[in-house]
Amino acid sequence: MDVSTFHALFSATCFTLVGLWWNVVQSHATWMSTPSLRRVVGGIYLSFLLPALMGLFAQVGGTEQPQIWRAAFVALSVVGCACTLRLLARARGDRFVTRQQAGAALLYALIAVVGARPELAGHIGLRPIQAEALLLIALIALIALIVMGHALVWRFAAGEGRAENAA
Repeated sequence: MDVSTFHALFSATCFTLVGLWWNVVQSHATWMSTPSLRRVVGGIYLSFLLPALMGLFAQVGGTEQPQIWRAAFVALSVVGCACTLRLLARARGDRFVTRQQAGAALLYALIAVVGARPELAGHIGLRPIQAEALLLIALIALIALIVMGHALVWRFAAGEGRAENAA
């Protein structure tokens, strides 16, 4: 698959999940009234939005103007890493979630490093934009955004969240 096609599909999927997530949030207004739940809602939102924006900037910059996607990947990764570390600092008890968040923060940091120092990708025989695509795949796989996103959307949009409103 062409890297540009990958980023187009990847970005569109993540933007779709952003929209689906906000639809779920609108049907659960009480989530926004509790600070801890609001942080989780915002964290899930960023988990979809940041990779979507990275994919969009990768399409805009492409190989002709790599400084565009490189700057965007660095900036968005710094935001993602900082937000993930803030959530990690507040996480309690669940070691699996803590490890996932720590891994996500590490992957965000690696994405920023490759964006800032693209020549590092050459050491493993990849173009920088290919390395970034693989890191985004790893990020998505690690925190299971696509699968978890679909499961969460289905659970809250069609499952137990709607059952309360129907009664």
